[in-house]
Amino acid sequence: MKSLFALVLAATTVSLFAAPMPLSDGKTFNGWVGDTNQTWRIDTNGAFVGGTLEKQVPRNEFLRTEQSYTNFILKLKFKLVGTNGFINGGVQIRSQPATKPTNEMVGYQCDIGPGWWGALYDESRRNKVLIKPDAAAVTKAVKPNDWNEYLIRARGKTIETAINGVVMIRYTETDDTLPQYGLIGLQVHGGGAAEVSYKDITIQVLP
Repeated sequence: MKSLFALVLAATTVSLFAAPMPLSDGKTFNGWVGDTNQTWRIDTNGAFVGGTLEKQVPRNEFLRTEQSYTNFILKLKFKLVGTNGFINGGVQIRSQPATKPTNEMVGYQCDIGPGWWGALYDESRRNKVLIKPDAAAVTKAVKPNDWNEYLIRARGKTIETAINGVVMIRYTETDDTLPQYGLIGLQVHGGGAAEVSYKDITIQVLP
């Protein structure tokens, strides 16, 4: 799997692929939808920040793109800190807004947080972990309470991820009824006094 992922990374330089595009200007929420009045803000470093350390986040909240994507390489940096409760976040891909409750998203989540680092979870759909990374890989890769980089590649029915250059998972969907396209979302999980930040978000659309 490592050699395959190395090939994927090398492929990002191939001129036939579109160049990576920023998904945030670091100043506004242009192109994004979410609770930008209470839950989400933009800090001085241009990062999207969800939640607070002052009190528990009451429920899951997502900041999601207005645009839908199918095949892509997504890169971003994230930092998760918390003081008590369930400290967790995640990156939604190929997802849709839930109709009830309206704050949720439905689809694949590349998880973030103790006990969940690097796992692929099916949010508000099958509601289960689809695949977990090797524990040794997580220990090697993750820098708790600091900035980390997520690389997420989705093409066809296959999703591959790495944190700080260390391979996390490779998952191929077997259910032909599930859509392999959708929105990208950034989550702060409810139930914890937590703050999660996301910055330097770029996407490279693949054929």
